[in-house]
Amino acid sequence: MQHLLYQPLLLNGNKYLQQKWDKASYEMHLRKVSESCFDFQEQSMSKIQRENNMLLEKISHIMRTTGRIDNRNDYEDKRYSELLRITKDNQLILLRLTQCQPHYSIKDWHEDWLKTIKLMESIARYPRRAIGRSYSKHNTLLKCILKPQCSQKCDSSNTETEEKDSLRAEQSSHSSITHNGKRGV
Repeated sequence: MQHLLYQPLLLNGNKYLQQKWDKASYEMHLRKVSESCFDFQEQSMSKIQRENNMLLEKISHIMRTTGRIDNRNDYEDKRYSELLRITKDNQLILLRLTQCQPHYSIKDWHEDWLKTIKLMESIARYPRRAIGRSYSKHNTLLKCILKPQCSQKCDSSNTETEEKDSLRAEQSSHSSITHNGKRGV
C-alpha cells in the first residue's frame, strides 16, 4: 500500500512499478557507493601503512647511528663565566654609586630660596601672605632634612604649623575688611 503514497520523479502510468524500479536503482547506487568507499579505505590504509614503515626505517636508522645534527653546546662554560663577570661589574658600579656624594648643597639651595623670597617681598606692590607660609614651611623642612632623626616630630609640627598659618591668614583677611564691605588697602 506504500505505492499509493509514492510520488515518482518520472511520469509513469503505474505507481507501483515506478516505485519498484526506483528502489532497485537506489539499491544499486548504494552498493556502488559502499564498494567505492571500501576501495578508498583500502587505498588510504595502504598509503598510511607505507608512510609509517618509512618513518620507522628513518627512526631506526637514527637510533643506530648518531644522526646528522650535532646539538651539543660547547659554549656553556663561556656563557657562565660571562654572566659572572657581568654580575661583578654590576656590583662594582652599585658600590661606586652608593659611595658617591652629591655636588649640590641643600643649605645653599635653602639660603638661595630665602634670598629669593626677600627679594620678591621687597619688589611686590602688596605683601603676600602665602609667601610667609611657604617660608615657615621651608624652615621646618630644612630642619628635618639637616637632622634626619627628627622625621616623626617634623611631620607632626608641619601639620600644626600649617594649621596655625592658615588660621592667621583667615583672621588677617577678616580684619582687613572695613565697615563698608570693601577690603582695606
